[in-house]
Amino acid sequence: MRPLFLALGVAAALALGGCSMMPDSMRTIFGGTPPPKPAALGPNVVKVAVRQAWSAKIGSTSTLSLSPQVVGDTVMLASNDGTVVALDGRSGRELWRASAGAPLSAGVGSDGKLTAVVTRNNELVSFADGREAWRQPLPAEVFTAPFVAGERVFLLAADRSVLAFDGKTGKRLWQQQRSGEPLVLRHGGALLAVGDTLVAGLAGRMVGMNPGNGSVRWEAPVAVTRGTNDIERLVDLVGRTARDGSIVCARAFQSTVGCVDASRGQLLWARPAAGYTGLDLDDQRIYGTEANGVINAWNRADGERAWTVERLRYRKLSAPLVLGRSIALGDETGLVHMLSREDGSDVNRLSTDGSPITTAPVVVGDTLVVVTANGGVYGFVPE
Repeated sequence: MRPLFLALGVAAALALGGCSMMPDSMRTIFGGTPPPKPAALGPNVVKVAVRQAWSAKIGSTSTLSLSPQVVGDTVMLASNDGTVVALDGRSGRELWRASAGAPLSAGVGSDGKLTAVVTRNNELVSFADGREAWRQPLPAEVFTAPFVAGERVFLLAADRSVLAFDGKTGKRLWQQQRSGEPLVLRHGGALLAVGDTLVAGLAGRMVGMNPGNGSVRWEAPVAVTRGTNDIERLVDLVGRTARDGSIVCARAFQSTVGCVDASRGQLLWARPAAGYTGLDLDDQRIYGTEANGVINAWNRADGERAWTVERLRYRKLSAPLVLGRSIALGDETGLVHMLSREDGSDVNRLSTDGSPITTAPVVVGDTLVVVTANGGVYGFVPE
């Protein structure tokens, strides 16, 4: 019998867990004191000149799982209403637009030839060259973007099952079920490939699987379940993972940040961290934002803290993107903050349409691409 589970939104989880970063709307329901107000921003310090090169528009993208994906020079995007769009990331030119026919719960995944999303009706829908190729019903909800590789589509479902589908026909190839805690987050998790191993985040563990049949090759615990109730025991791996070669770093919800050597399935280190957005890395450090808006840099070698920035507290920041000598991240007012990788100092601040930026920026060549909750898509380039 499939285990019972309840999908819990990030805002609700933060509220029930007693986090001070609960949105005002959630405080109306659950009670609590108003959140602290962020400090006023000072003058924009421009050390790296950047200009807006283009803009485009899609539907609302307020769902956290609807992160853009870059394939070559193409940016794949999806909106809440089921619209799927491919843009030239250098010019902003629309390449194609399609519809899944229903609102989405997860997307978008693509290898450049096949693009996949998941609807709230629990259907996996694939597109080839902007036209629907096939769709398949699913046994459970999905909040993590499909992973498309090797002419296959892989899914991480909310009941902690991992599924594989044939990319040409949509036929289900295999399904592996993992029991776990009764609660999962309504938030994108970890699903990627490292060499010939499919890596999935299952509860607080990073699990390496054979993509041919789903058999488990190794498991590495990033976070250990603690607490006395189901909310406190939530340790799902959330947000975008950061990868360099065989090293994969991930965040466990409101618990830890850790790095795993996926060639051996060995945990390298894990450090306490209270956040729910993804990570990025360079050759020296891991970068992430905490739930209260504090930005941290950890040394890749041992996980020790390299620097901390507190001046953006309470601004509800997106996950960061490593961009040249900087990192870029968005906030709830539509600003893009660019900070020095070396010490976290300001190097520029960019404006969009004023709506929240909840997903991490992406980069295409030398173009920084940012998507807002209202569906604005912006391309910025260095001057």
